[in-house]
Amino acid sequence: MREEGEGYDDRRDEGRRGTRAAVHAASGGRLGAAHPRQEGPTDLRLVPPALAAWATSAVMLDAAPAWVTGTAVGCLVLAGVLMTLRVGRVGWARRVPGAMTGGRSGWPAVTAAAVLVCVAAAAVSAGLHGADLRRGPLPGLAERYATVIAEAEITSDPRLVRPRVRGPAPAPTAVLIEADVRRVEMRDGATLVTRTPVLMVVDVERRRSSSAFSAGDRPSPWLALLPSTRVRVTARVVPPADGGDIAAVLRVRDPEVPEVVGEPSAAQRLAGRLRAGLREATDGLAPDARALLPGLVVGDTARITPELDEAFKETDLAHTLAVSGSNLTIILVLLVGPPGLAQRVERRGLAPRLGISLRTTALLGGALTLGFVIVCRPDPSVLRAAACGAVALLALATGRRRSLIPALATAVLLLVLYDPWLSRSYGFLLSVLATGALLTLAPRWSAALRARRVPPRLAEALAAAAAAQALCAPVVAVLSARVSLVAVPCNLLVEFAIAPATVLGFAALATAPWAMPVAKALAWCAGWPAGWIADVARTGAALPGAGVDWPGNWTGAALLALATVALLLAGRRLLRHPWWCGACGVLLLLAVVQPPPLTRVVTGWPPPGWRFAMCDVGQGDATVLAAGAGTGVVVDAGPDPVLVDRCLRTLGITRIPLVVLTHFHADHVAGLPGVLRGRQVGAIETTAYQEPVDQAEFVRREAAARGVPVTRAAAGEERRTGRLSWRVVWPPADPAVVPEGPNDASVALLVRSAGLRLLLLGDLEPPAQRALLRSPAGPLLGGVDVLKVAHHGSAYQDPGLLSRAAPRLALISAGADNTYGHPAPGTVAALRAMGAVVLSTDRDGALAVTGEGAELGVAGD
Repeated sequence: MREEGEGYDDRRDEGRRGTRAAVHAASGGRLGAAHPRQEGPTDLRLVPPALAAWATSAVMLDAAPAWVTGTAVGCLVLAGVLMTLRVGRVGWARRVPGAMTGGRSGWPAVTAAAVLVCVAAAAVSAGLHGADLRRGPLPGLAERYATVIAEAEITSDPRLVRPRVRGPAPAPTAVLIEADVRRVEMRDGATLVTRTPVLMVVDVERRRSSSAFSAGDRPSPWLALLPSTRVRVTARVVPPADGGDIAAVLRVRDPEVPEVVGEPSAAQRLAGRLRAGLREATDGLAPDARALLPGLVVGDTARITPELDEAFKETDLAHTLAVSGSNLTIILVLLVGPPGLAQRVERRGLAPRLGISLRTTALLGGALTLGFVIVCRPDPSVLRAAACGAVALLALATGRRRSLIPALATAVLLLVLYDPWLSRSYGFLLSVLATGALLTLAPRWSAALRARRVPPRLAEALAAAAAAQALCAPVVAVLSARVSLVAVPCNLLVEFAIAPATVLGFAALATAPWAMPVAKALAWCAGWPAGWIADVARTGAALPGAGVDWPGNWTGAALLALATVALLLAGRRLLRHPWWCGACGVLLLLAVVQPPPLTRVVTGWPPPGWRFAMCDVGQGDATVLAAGAGTGVVVDAGPDPVLVDRCLRTLGITRIPLVVLTHFHADHVAGLPGVLRGRQVGAIETTAYQEPVDQAEFVRREAAARGVPVTRAAAGEERRTGRLSWRVVWPPADPAVVPEGPNDASVALLVRSAGLRLLLLGDLEPPAQRALLRSPAGPLLGGVDVLKVAHHGSAYQDPGLLSRAAPRLALISAGADNTYGHPAPGTVAALRAMGAVVLSTDRDGALAVTGEGAELGVAGD
């Protein structure tokens, strides 16, 4: 009967509450193991409302006001009807004995009503946030590309952005600042008050280096601005490139010094002081640790170089560079207890040892969370991290596994209602998927591994990394068009280092304003695990088989999800056969590491006895002259450190007696860190023409950091190593000869490898090519076997030099689908008309020359 059933349910719930109260009351002493499975099945009732609100927010951000209003009103009316029917049915059941026999028969109606209410709330919130982008004068001004004087309140930390190298010179460096425009002054003198989200773009002049915080650099004063600061700018208003959560882009003029009209809040000043103290405390650390530690602790990635950032992306370790729930969890674990007891009521953290009650512990955890949000900035990503950290706090404080999924659903619901733009954020999606994997899949997989005699801590770490990777990989593939094969092992290798680096980093952050020597000591200790994390990322990214290309769309994501499911099903069977597991592990290891001897046997690359190799580094140059087993002279480094490092590893190059950088354009020198990484380098030789200045300084700084001397090449210089010899034929040694630009100052080499003659022309253009032909080295240039065509095979070539060289084989380094039209069809046709075989990296991939004389050959990878 209904009344009897309700009474029984109430007595049962009261008994459960009494049992839990008794256990919690005893938590000050030594408790037995209370396992969360005693609490019954997982409560999933909040999941549908959270998912419904998420989907509604994503759809309604662009909806017209009529649609928003209609959706909200319709959902509320329907929810009211459902609840009215529910109440009427319950009243009828109580009047008619036997009409209802289940105590939970009305829950579907309640859940449906909750979904409808959440949809209505999400529609209203998304409609209001979407309207912010259409409200006020800025959208109309953006359509006219008008110039205005605006007063804006900064809402995020300024960040320095330098796009990846795509040509001879990097794109201009800019400071990006998210802000809310509060006041707009028109040319007619009218002042309009508004509140419109924008992105301010400030082009900054790079004085002497490519990193805003490197030694000898002069950082832009815009980078020192704190959130909540008000500035007055003169800017051109342009439409946003891809929509999003901003109404316009403000291209700021006269960017040397910002005009501050409102100071930041006290909380932001405190946070800025703490963050500045942490940066100062890390100044004396090694470059990687100095860059990484502020990112691990408070998400300050200003010092992260593009090379290191790319390495973290390649190994799926980018989450360590952003503030995440794990940062907060690590700190809370110190208070509440170790993660090994996350599913039990007992805790062995500082709170039980100090005799602090559970309620006080919860209050202290809340205070830590608030401080975390203030120091790491209360922007959406930090709020998301705090919400996800609160899920872990609830798990550790209550030991109720049943409460974790509802807590995550609640966090998702509140966050998408607070900031509907999160519903379209890939970062938010990845965060939720990773947290969900840790709460659902990881415990089961960990138990399965422990049942097969895997040590508990290793089982937990392996299950957590694998579960997060399984759910997040399809989304990552959409973003990067690549699937990492080293993500799980790299995450396992860095897991034990993240906690000490984070804890010591937070300690340095807290002590820096009052005791800088102590903070420096703590930062030095934290630098060791931070350096280890960076080393793992660099090593993993440099492995030849670190990842595989994958379709970067949702179809590719679906295929990857199906492949993951199939792999998991096959893995369950393989776990029963340890020998098969070991064989699969060895095969995967070989596929990732790709030892050169094995790779040569399987793929034929590099071919035996290769003399000259042209790496496929995109739109740039990077070539290698073989000088013995594992030894090679590298000419240019390309635009990407990862690509050139991978090429050298594939070629088996571990010793480099000389690196020749023909000139200082970024597509020839930006990859230098990849050449220097993990190899013995004797010297670096460059052109005497030190332009562009910032790239020349970059080369000197990289060389000084590794103790490699830098010399300058001049025509007439001759060198030899083993069977390899070469002569510098350009530029001339006369300092009075001033080239027209960096290209015409390129170092050109005439190389002899046994009986093979090669001419490497850098990026010489026709004026310098004609001067080279008239120089004392001109008569030596005739009848070469291999020509590295100048300037990526551009249309600007001197016919006289091509005729004099008369190469049998012409090789061109160019990027696929480059916007420069390289190689030019006319240049290719002219070379073929001379009888040369013409190959280019954009079509044929990496190239390697073998043999000599009649045995001259070339192979591609």
